[in-house]
Amino acid sequence: MGSLALSRADILDQPAPSIAGEVARIAREQLAPLAAGIDDGSVYPAEVLRKFGEVGAWGSHMPHEGPADLRCAIQAMAAIGEVCGATAFMAWCQNTLVWYAANSTNMKLAKRFGDAFSTGRVLGGTGLSNPMKSFFGIEKLKLKGRKVEGGYIVRGALPWVSNLGPDHYFGTIFEREDEPGLVMFLADCSDPAITLTPCKPFLAMDGTGTYGVQFRDAFVPDELILADPAGPFVKKIRAGFILLQAGMALGVIRDCINIMDEVGGPLGHINRYLPQQPVHFRDLAAELEAETMALARDPHNEEETYWRKVIALRLRAGEASVAAAHAAMLHCGARGYLKSHRAQRRLREAYFVAIVTPATKQLRKMLADS
Repeated sequence: MGSLALSRADILDQPAPSIAGEVARIAREQLAPLAAGIDDGSVYPAEVLRKFGEVGAWGSHMPHEGPADLRCAIQAMAAIGEVCGATAFMAWCQNTLVWYAANSTNMKLAKRFGDAFSTGRVLGGTGLSNPMKSFFGIEKLKLKGRKVEGGYIVRGALPWVSNLGPDHYFGTIFEREDEPGLVMFLADCSDPAITLTPCKPFLAMDGTGTYGVQFRDAFVPDELILADPAGPFVKKIRAGFILLQAGMALGVIRDCINIMDEVGGPLGHINRYLPQQPVHFRDLAAELEAETMALARDPHNEEETYWRKVIALRLRAGEASVAAAHAAMLHCGARGYLKSHRAQRRLREAYFVAIVTPATKQLRKMLADS
């Protein structure tokens, strides 16, 4: 009896599981069996995304009383990405949606949606790909809006918005037609004036709830306005928007190292001639994670030097993802070329990390222009 009591006391003395630890457990147990289906587009993992929300994956970066801190959110996303890069992307979409609501000065909106988004009860994404490109002279804004009583009428179309469904929300921006200005708002996918159209098949990521979105004179009430004007708000949330993407990269890189380690036994005698070895990527991943964690402590930092560091880190993370996945394929050889082997999935997911907005070429432009 005494030993049993002692073991119970020992258990009680153990620290509570961390959010990232719980996320990793759910990813291993519930997400891993779905990864192939998510990759080929037959599965959208809504229930697993809600499970992640229940253990705190989407709420840790909400600034309550004091500064925001993105470290836990990024660590949780990396744990997801180590199992499935597509789901890590959906995690980024959900985290960014939370980030928008948490930083909005529209208190009614923040109160209405803050807990719903951060707990995963309501899922959704971000439609800032086109606006982010427009801010740097790459595209023109695709949505237009005009003021009416109680809100705005919005028209236009966005080609790709992810982590969506008929009951989801996402944040995006329109340009005013009636006077100069930009407005950021939450789009309600259940609105009959907002149409979700399935996209053509992608190389990967088909299970990410990605649609083309058409606004046909949709009424956006004042209650769904995140920021008017949008400019100062975007400057406030932009570092967090980009930094959170590091979670996708870290997860993919970690599993590429795992893949290289797994084939070390049968193929190590010949793989040792390859120039890039797991140890190189372990060192690189450690560097990227340390730099990410340092920057993630202070996502509202307004210094230009900080902003340049965020852009440079995001660029390195995307390039490192592709390099790690490329090396994993070479280490696997022909077995990695099988559709049943996850090495080829990791290569496709890594390319997505490098091309999702802001893509490698946009990041290089941003560094050149800043």
